[in-house]
Amino acid sequence: MPIDPAGLIIRTYPDRVLRARTRTLPSVTDEVRRVAHRMIELMFDADGIGLAAPQVGLDWRMFVAHVPENDDRSAADSPPSATAAPEVYINPVLSNPLGSPEPLSEGCLSLPEISGEVLRPPTITITAIGLDGSPFTRNATGLLARCWQHEVDHLDGVLIIDRMTQMSRLKNRSAVRELERAAPR
Repeated sequence: MPIDPAGLIIRTYPDRVLRARTRTLPSVTDEVRRVAHRMIELMFDADGIGLAAPQVGLDWRMFVAHVPENDDRSAADSPPSATAAPEVYINPVLSNPLGSPEPLSEGCLSLPEISGEVLRPPTITITAIGLDGSPFTRNATGLLARCWQHEVDHLDGVLIIDRMTQMSRLKNRSAVRELERAAPR
């Protein structure tokens, strides 16, 4: 059944789609491109830096990201810690984590009003397919590396509330319960 990208919205916890593992996309089609463009729109509308397909209700192994440059990070760094423009990652695989995991507060568009410390390696390699259908491999550090790891977690049904430090989990316990209570039955 064809997907209407205009009908896609950001799903929030505890929507079951956020806990499901995604499936590999066999090819990059016009439909995939339209969905990717809509996901970028939704990400920008929500002031996010990344958005994974499960967050819009799709079981696709795909995410979009745009970590803008600022004084602290740059796309020109090597490895980069930002992107010059929004990017699409299809069937991504992470490898080569470098450095001891570092704590940083993370939020999530599917967990509104919730943020907490998550430990992640500061540098990572990603291999994926772009919208043009060509595979690529890149390295990143800083916020871009963290974004990639966060979005790939979504593709595996893992949320930041699963990865938060114990203290952050405790701090967010009532907010998580409130989302669960407010969810449609």
